[in-house]
Amino acid sequence: MKRINQYKKLFEIEGPIDLTELKATYRRLVKQWHPDKFQEDDPMHAEATLRGREITDGYHFLVSIAPETLEANRPDYEQTVMECGIADYKHKGLLLEITFTNGDSYEYFGVNANVFKKFVHADKQVRFAKRFIYDAYLYRKSKKGNTEE
Repeated sequence: MKRINQYKKLFEIEGPIDLTELKATYRRLVKQWHPDKFQEDDPMHAEATLRGREITDGYHFLVSIAPETLEANRPDYEQTVMECGIADYKHKGLLLEITFTNGDSYEYFGVNANVFKKFVHADKQVRFAKRFIYDAYLYRKSKKGNTEE
């Protein structure tokens, strides 16, 4: 959640993410902080390089959690969570990353330690996740699995 708020603040977004506005803000920020605007020996050059990376990372991250993106990718997501088992998982802070048996990984934001403990100790983790995680938390695809069959 911290990362979401950080990037929303960077792009001056309040409320849901609108891809058109996000793209316009991204272009404006890239122009403002492009390293080529500064001489190599200018201290602002190094800062512009760092800010440029942060802007690019933030843009790609926010696009991945935008409602339009999630809706467009919904069929693939539903197929993964309904047909695949859980191969691995990691929890840090409020972020739960689940890797499925097809190799796809999804990050779920806002999953607290209490829910994670229940998930870990559930008799059937897949069933628990289907009921209490998959559609209850904001998510994004973090890694695409093998597409070979």
